[in-house]
Amino acid sequence: MEPNDLNRTAPEGQFSQEVENATVPTVKAEETTAVTAPAEEPVAAGSIDFSDEEAAAASEALENESDEAADISADETGAEENDSLTPEKLADKSKQKILETFASLLESKPVGRMRKDVEAIKIAFYKAHKAETAAGRTAFIEAGGDPEQYKPATDESENRLKDLIAAYRNKRDAYLKELDSSLEKNLKEKRQIIEELKELTAGSEAMGSTFNTFRELQKRWRESGPVPKNDSKDIWETYHLHVENFYNYIKINKELRDLDLKKNYETKLALCEEAESLLVNESSVINAFHKLQKLHEQWRECGPVASEYKEVLWERFKEASTKINKAHQEHFDAIKEEQGRNLALKNELCTKAEELAAMPRNSRSEWDKASDELIEIQKVWKTIGFAPKRDNTRIYERFRAACDKFFEGKRDFFLQVKDQMENNLQAKIALCIAAEALAESDDWKKSTDELIALQKEWKGIGAVSRKQSDAVWKRFRAACDKFFARKSEHYAGLEGKYTDNLNAKKALIEEIRAYTPEEGTSALDALKEFQRRWGEIGFVPVKEKDALYAEYRELIDARFAEIRGGEKERKMERFKARIKEGDGRHVKTERDRLHARIRQIENDITLLENNIGFFAKSKNAEAMVEEVRRKIDRSKEEMQTLIEKIRIIDAQNEENK
Repeated sequence: MEPNDLNRTAPEGQFSQEVENATVPTVKAEETTAVTAPAEEPVAAGSIDFSDEEAAAASEALENESDEAADISADETGAEENDSLTPEKLADKSKQKILETFASLLESKPVGRMRKDVEAIKIAFYKAHKAETAAGRTAFIEAGGDPEQYKPATDESENRLKDLIAAYRNKRDAYLKELDSSLEKNLKEKRQIIEELKELTAGSEAMGSTFNTFRELQKRWRESGPVPKNDSKDIWETYHLHVENFYNYIKINKELRDLDLKKNYETKLALCEEAESLLVNESSVINAFHKLQKLHEQWRECGPVASEYKEVLWERFKEASTKINKAHQEHFDAIKEEQGRNLALKNELCTKAEELAAMPRNSRSEWDKASDELIEIQKVWKTIGFAPKRDNTRIYERFRAACDKFFEGKRDFFLQVKDQMENNLQAKIALCIAAEALAESDDWKKSTDELIALQKEWKGIGAVSRKQSDAVWKRFRAACDKFFARKSEHYAGLEGKYTDNLNAKKALIEEIRAYTPEEGTSALDALKEFQRRWGEIGFVPVKEKDALYAEYRELIDARFAEIRGGEKERKMERFKARIKEGDGRHVKTERDRLHARIRQIENDITLLENNIGFFAKSKNAEAMVEEVRRKIDRSKEEMQTLIEKIRIIDAQNEENK
């Protein structure tokens, strides 16, 4: 049996056996009932903020380092539970204050009780360090800095923390070494006590003196302290074997024995009551469990009681122990169940984060939207407590890897965007230079077209950085505005001349409308002269141009149609005369030529009608479509004339038959 093993209880002592029985009693099976505890005590869920999981992982490593000291006495363990620091207690302290607290603890507190303090200090320090870094980055960005260029200031406090941790580990190593030495010394002392017990059974001293010596040996045994764990059970069983031998050997008188049994009864009764009070008065199941272990140690150190009380007391004590142990186990079962649910939730968040990290994105808005989603996932992560200890580091590293992959992808995308913006800037600067070169040009038509083309090209170039966008746009616009201001000023001087041209063209239209051909003059030559004079007059105001030209075009076409009508009749008469005078071969050749020309005109009309569909989609389409329609009408007129000639030929052929 192990006196310092907190997971088991000692069997009921054998001191209550009757002295008259010369044999050493055996230990009953029910008296070795174990007071079980969980194999490990998980960290309470939610006790460490997500932002400090790096520190939590470091603390876990520190805890693993100190596992070799896990068997420190129950007194120290209880004290560590009660007065240890927590991350919450240090939450409002600066990094400097945390380091000062650490240094003070190294000077004032036993190193064997500092493990949880060191864990809490690391967690609080890295949380404060992270907050300070985030604040510095925010200030840098608000001051106009590029987030990609931000570098945290050199901080010696982290090196100071590492030095203090190294000092703590050195002290702890020395303490563990000293503890091992102390345990070996205690083992040697207990072996010496056992040897002296052996000598008591072989001595011839008076009974009273021998019993006093025995009590002194018991006291020395209790005060000698713990021994190495591997020797604990054997040394304890050997000691109690010789204690039983002592009781059987010296045949202590009944009165003295009854007095001793009564004292032991009162002690064990008090232990039962104290164990039962833990069920009512102690709100923390963990503290109740640790206090119960101390009561079990006292029970084991206490001597036997009378046989009639032995089973009753043990069952009473065991019943209270069972209830406390059950509550303790249920507490950690609940924690493990909650941590299992936390693990499932964190697995879901990892999956979502990995999906976000794997999804391709090609625009700033898509990345910003995905960033908001991932930040929301991180916020949810922070609200979830710890997963089981064996999974906590693994699941955090998985989540951290997904987040890192996402933000690395985002950083790469924006680096590419930055390069593209730089290329866009150079392209826009080149357009500025070209626009500035045109700003002084007097070739208004050509320069206007070129500037409009530059403006279209400008719209096709992507964005540039905010720092450069406004300046480069103002430069380009200034060059364009300068040219068009000069152009407006130039054409403002021409406005009066355009008005004169408008009046001249209106007068010419009236002259054409009133024209009557004179005898002996050519009407066709007169109309061509009107056309020449129209072309020489020059520009008119833009808003009047289309309506004026349409009126002119309609009038001149009508006058030409009048001339063509009379000319057409004369031509047809000459054609009839030529056909009558021609021979059959010549007439046939003429008819074939006319048919070929009709087919060509039909093809031309089809082509022109198709072109109308294309022109309708272009700028200034109206004027071009109108011109094409006039060509189609002229072609159709020509085709009708050709058809009429073929009819004349056919009629003549019939007549010749």
